[in-house]
Amino acid sequence: MAVTWEDQGLILSVRRHGEYDAIVSILTENNGRYAGLVKAGSSRRMKGALQPGNVIKATWRARLDEHLGTMIVELVRSYSAELMQDPSRLAVLSSMCALIDALLPERQPQPEIERTTLAFLSSLSTDGWAARYARWELEVLRDLGFGLDLTACAGTGSLENLIYVSPKSGRAVSAEAGAPYANRLLALPSFLRADGGASNADVVAALSLTGHFFETHVFAPHHQPMPAARARLVERLKG
Repeated sequence: MAVTWEDQGLILSVRRHGEYDAIVSILTENNGRYAGLVKAGSSRRMKGALQPGNVIKATWRARLDEHLGTMIVELVRSYSAELMQDPSRLAVLSSMCALIDALLPERQPQPEIERTTLAFLSSLSTDGWAARYARWELEVLRDLGFGLDLTACAGTGSLENLIYVSPKSGRAVSAEAGAPYANRLLALPSFLRADGGASNADVVAALSLTGHFFETHVFAPHHQPMPAARARLVERLKG
């Protein structure tokens, strides 16, 4: 008996397979990150629907559960088309999809990451999107088990003047306690601890912070580089 499921999913990546087909990776609501073969997925007719960042309804089928399986998709919402005229927001969308595709294990439900990702996507067209993206990366780190403790100074317990993060422990450090080690600590932008505006420089500092822990705890142990789309986003924000 064939294995089949239906689920809503966010397209993470699309890779051409043969002349006409495509292998599509999606983050699903109930099944985690899944890949499937979409027949005629490389055709002109399917190109608009099969874009990273689009939300689809997917039907996946395979003879055995461990097989790649085939996927039939129906477009639900095209975020890529909605953001087509805004290269910076498109860069965020590409970075987000590439990170999820690289970070998450296959076929393991990730309800918290799926929920926070769709919530972020729904607000991407509004002001403050860059700061929210940095907070999204912070939440993904937490959901992967590498959450940072930004509530109090690791050395003194102080709740004031928290401007650094220890690159080893992931805990906040106050200006006073961190002064002798400032060149070895990571910057902690204030907007990550409290709601508020953030400049592009603040967001770049935040992405440097989260990027350190992604690389240290996720990518380096598996000898993988940070996704190129994420590096391109940082360069764009640097201006």
